[in-house]
Amino acid sequence: MPTSDHVSGGKKPPSDSSRRALRTIAVFEATKGVAALAMLAGVIDLMHHDVRHLALELIGHFGWNPQAHYSEIILHYANMLPGANMQQLVLLVFAYASIRLVEAYGLWNDQAWSEWLGALSGGIYIPLELSHLVHRPSAINVVVLASNIFLVGFLVRRLRQRVQHADPR
Repeated sequence: MPTSDHVSGGKKPPSDSSRRALRTIAVFEATKGVAALAMLAGVIDLMHHDVRHLALELIGHFGWNPQAHYSEIILHYANMLPGANMQQLVLLVFAYASIRLVEAYGLWNDQAWSEWLGALSGGIYIPLELSHLVHRPSAINVVVLASNIFLVGFLVRRLRQRVQHADPR
């Protein structure tokens, strides 16, 4: 339903589907921020355990081959954790989570600056995701890349619509 500002200024209000999509992206971004903080809490908790032993138990529990690719990745990071610079990790995770949560707030409230933030921060990952897809082709990598391209494209389209309609937000 248009507000008097939209009607009197001759500006077209965002469609309900566009607003729903924007809010869905906002929830997704907020979820990424909260997930990063939860991951940090888990990593801090793991600092007080024998992480390599826990990783080997996990691999054995699922019946994975310890020499398989994903098992090796788990063991690699399990070996790195005890020597990690926790202060740097905490700062990076808080910075990442803050950006995601601020972006989510702005998207939920239909702010142009958050669309810029989302388009730029999402666009940065596209070349990395493309490179990852080329070197490790998989269905999940295709889905991640396609989703990111869609989200960035949606935000860029909304920014262009704002310019066309001279929306001051």
